[in-house]
Parts: sequence; C-alpha cells; structure tokens
Amino acid sequence: MAQSPGPPVDIDLIRTQALSCTRCRLSESRTQVVWAGGNLDSDVLFIGEGPGFHEDRLGEAFVGASGQLLDRLLAEVELDRSSVGIVNVVKCRPPGNRNPLPDEIEACRPYLEAQLDHMRPDVIVTLGNFATQFVIGRPIGITKARGATFGFRGATVVPTFHPAAALRGGSDGGVSRLDAIRHDIGRARAIVDEARRSRSASSTEAEQLGLFS
Repeated sequence: MAQSPGPPVDIDLIRTQALSCTRCRLSESRTQVVWAGGNLDSDVLFIGEGPGFHEDRLGEAFVGASGQLLDRLLAEVELDRSSVGIVNVVKCRPPGNRNPLPDEIEACRPYLEAQLDHMRPDVIVTLGNFATQFVIGRPIGITKARGATFGFRGATVVPTFHPAAALRGGSDGGVSRLDAIRHDIGRARAIVDEARRSRSASSTEAEQLGLFS
C-alpha cells in the first residue's frame, strides 16, 4: 500500500461503533448506517458524498442508479466491487438527498479517517465536490480539480464527477461528464497498475539481494 505501516486500525470495532452512531442529526432520519461497499482491503478507494435512498435501505454504498453506472465503468477497466473499496464522506443519508452540512461531515470524519488508515490505498478516486474537498483539504470545485492529480497520505488522488452528474447529462469543457468519468477511472487504473508493478519489482530486487546476504 502507499503508506508505511503505522499502528493497526481495528476497523471492525470502528465499524461497530459507526453502525450505532448518533454523533449528528442524520442519525434521526436514517434507516441504517451505510458503512461501505466493495473491498476495504483493496489498494483502490472510491469516495462519494453520502448514501441515497437505495443505499439507506440496503446498507451498502453505491447500489442505486449511480452505483450501477459505477459498476459498468469499473468493468470497462476490468475492475469490480471485489477489487476496490467504495465509501462515502457521510455514512447516513441526508434527508431528501440534500448536501451534507459541514458539522455532519465533521461528525462523520473519524469513520472515513479510520477507513483511510486501514486501507492505505495507492489511488483514491474522489467522486464530486464533497469527497474532493475532504481529501484535498480546501474548497475547490470538481470542475477545477478534475484533470489534475493530488497527493494525499502517499496516495495519488484522481478527482472526477459523481456518477449522478453523468446521469443528469451535460458536459464539461466539451466532454460529456460520462466520458470524463470513464477517462478518469481509466487513469486511476493505470496509476494503480504502475504502483503494483513497482512493488513487485522492489520485492523481486529485495529477494535477489537476499541471496547474497
């Protein structure tokens, strides 16, 4: 993974705490906490904004229309939910799918921080404004951030549009949002492949040097 090992994170304990969390007002209207989707032991992490209607009912991230689109785009680069982690900035659905409020994001911050500390991903794909601003740490809009890469805890951050934006249609800079997301996911795949090759080469070199020690 991208970071050198630190103190282990008891992710199962933190998940248990999250599932009964009442740190903010979102707990009053949720059906259930949406902890994650996919594989939190992967080296690729997708971060969205917050659960929607279907996620709130089923308890898994990105299972509605946006999630179905994300699944299709992942399949195009030979990835699926078993090979990436999928989480949200807030773990409970904001009423009416409104934007999460700043205090709600802060209340939920420890859970996403724990997921990041547990995974230590090589690549983080941020989906939309809220995830991008959370990771980059400044109020940058996704239209401006998209196309660039950023560093975060040893990971490469690839900002892109939220799949919901692609479902609404529209374009950015003459490129459809769907094609923009497709391009960015392909770029993320290339970055993680390079990180994996680099680790493999380093491991092989270390083994070879060990023969002479």
